[in-house]
Amino acid sequence: MAAFVGGDRAAFGELFRRYAPRLQRLMQRDLGRVEDAHDLVQQTFLQLHRARNDFRIGAKLRPWLFTIALNLKRQHFRRQGRRPVTSLDADDGVAEPVAPVGNPEARVGDVQLRAALLKLPEAQREVIMLHWFEGLTFREIAAAVGASQPAVKVRAHRGYTKLRAAMGSGV
Repeated sequence: MAAFVGGDRAAFGELFRRYAPRLQRLMQRDLGRVEDAHDLVQQTFLQLHRARNDFRIGAKLRPWLFTIALNLKRQHFRRQGRRPVTSLDADDGVAEPVAPVGNPEARVGDVQLRAALLKLPEAQREVIMLHWFEGLTFREIAAAVGASQPAVKVRAHRGYTKLRAAMGSGV
């Protein structure tokens, strides 16, 4: 990011290569439509480009970038006038994990997990997705969602507790 702020145009391409796939997955989980997710990822990088001079050199890029993306996603849903909806159909553009041969129950857990995640309140689901699937630290998540680190940990704990209850004792 420091190179991009300094005028290196190739650095922007590297940022896009590194972060676009992660942002695409994040957006697509709640949007359901691949096209909407793609548009929001593009808007995220447009905002990154426009605000590049506001970035504090030495600060972590990932929470800053995820903050931009999450704000754009919230704006999208406000414009739509509805809450996020994710399709559970296999043809929603999200690649299904491949179940090991000879173990047909391996995919059931994924479907159950997706259904259980959709039942969580949005704030808890968002924290779990960022922590569990995207690998952000609680500090980075707090910066991205605009909450304190203890609040983010509480959301995660409550969400994980609800997931365990929804998934049964085998989790």
